[in-house]
Amino acid sequence: MRELYPAIEPYHQGFLQVSDLHTIYFEESGNPQGKPVVILHGGPGGGSQPIYRQYFDANRWRIVQFDQRGCGQSTPHAELRENTTWHLVEDIETLRKYLNIDRWTVSGGSWGSTLALSYSQTYPEYCKALILRGIFLLRKKELDWFYQEGASYFFPDAWEEYLQPIPIDERDDMISAYYRRLTSDDQQVRSQAARAWSIWEASTSKLIPDASLIERFGTEDFADAFARLECHYFMNKGFFTSEHQLLQNIDRIRHIPTVIVQGRYDMVCPMFIAWELHQAFAEAEFVIVPDAGHSMTEAGIRSALIEAGDRMSGD
Repeated sequence: MRELYPAIEPYHQGFLQVSDLHTIYFEESGNPQGKPVVILHGGPGGGSQPIYRQYFDANRWRIVQFDQRGCGQSTPHAELRENTTWHLVEDIETLRKYLNIDRWTVSGGSWGSTLALSYSQTYPEYCKALILRGIFLLRKKELDWFYQEGASYFFPDAWEEYLQPIPIDERDDMISAYYRRLTSDDQQVRSQAARAWSIWEASTSKLIPDASLIERFGTEDFADAFARLECHYFMNKGFFTSEHQLLQNIDRIRHIPTVIVQGRYDMVCPMFIAWELHQAFAEAEFVIVPDAGHSMTEAGIRSALIEAGDRMSGD
């Protein structure tokens, strides 16, 4: 099993105004002359984390991270206006140009894989390689599995807590019921819903539940952006023209070297999603981690991602 690379600090940090309303935080670490890689965080609304830098060899990579609209250090916090998949795709491209990067590797897990596919299918000419993990294509059956019925059978105790803010007569459509509360003018209603939504995901993200992860996801500031932005994107079906859009457009990226890493026991983004991407995109390397759930910090997933980065740094 591969261990994380040593912790490093950014050598360049800044804020980039991407619209009259939104400003995004970004940072660079590693080798300024290295191969560029941009890391797309999950959520939407999850924000970037310092640990992401440790998945790439700082001697060989120029590591770019940023907080997507409305989360992390980007402003305004938890803002839903002007916040769609296609706004984020353009933000990635704006950042690439701003940093004078010709082409880069794009890495993303969970929602980050959705965004990586969306960006690469829009701008394939600027993508040198893709590293994808915990595949999420934002289709109805995927949302139903996690937010309506499916994962609930494996985590009934955590599911009970997720149900609490929603009256029984609204539970036939949990995402809509949560959306009403997450957009409420009543701060107490909004906060209760945000914490329950976020803790549900944290409780199911690892093969062995992690109390520290659950605690972090339950903090009010994090939960507000995370829950509101996720629910906003899910209510709007990812802002895709078709729920199969990312699979239908695979021909646009078939030539891009790609690695797909998937935990077999992923409850958040179950393996059937990655399998369907694998079937549509046979050219991509497909790595199944037999003893992992959803989180990139689980040993097998961590090791596979680091190995993928090492291989691609030599291309």
